Amino acid sequence: MTTPGARSAVVSGASRGIGLAISRELVAHGFQVAMLARGFDALRRAAKSLGPLALPLACDVGDSSSLNAAADRVRDAFGEAPDLVVNNAGLFRLAVIELTAPDDFARALDVNLVGPFRLVRAFLTEMRARKRGHIITIGSIADRVAFPENGAYAASKFGLRGLHEVLRAELIGTGVRATLVSPASVDTPLWDEIDPDNRPGFSPRSAMLQPSAVAAAVAFAALQPLDVNIDELRLSRS
Repeated sequence: MTTPGARSAVVSGASRGIGLAISRELVAHGFQVAMLARGFDALRRAAKSLGPLALPLACDVGDSSSLNAAADRVRDAFGEAPDLVVNNAGLFRLAVIELTAPDDFARALDVNLVGPFRLVRAFLTEMRARKRGHIITIGSIADRVAFPENGAYAASKFGLRGLHEVLRAELIGTGVRATLVSPASVDTPLWDEIDPDNRPGFSPRSAMLQPSAVAAAVAFAALQPLDVNIDELRLSRS
């Protein structure tokens, strides 16, 4: 898949919503993009819509063997670790804490926190060795603000922000960049089952950010000169 002169990227959760918008934006800027997601049929259709620079790879980021296999295929496709890793895959379910099943809580941590850790770890040694690379983490307003029914999601996103901050501290001066992009609510299919338009206390979907706004923020950070790091971007509706 390698295209001479093109930068390479990996985007998780890329079959729809924010991940698909990020993949589309990066392809538009000439990146080769390995798109990761669980549902391969939807992922393949999404990648096909983006053209030859998009490579669909089935991957469950919450499963270590699946993620490791995908990382190997990414390395094979690009010939090295990618220039950019975008940790976007996320699991979002609402329940008060006493009604949150322990298995559901653990699954949220696996997908939203442990998965990003594994994806970073798969490529970070190579990035350090070549003194170049960029890790962009998609956070959330819920990585700083507590909301009812958000115990599992908030725990994972607060943890993800902590992981980013440690990573940034460890990477200063290495040539490897780390950015956190934390949007307010974004109108994606994650809200379909929740139906916020008819649920008191929730922002209507018409008042949410669009996935393209998050994608534009990712591209802004990724396209800075290599000696410039955007530490953090927080997005909200104006």
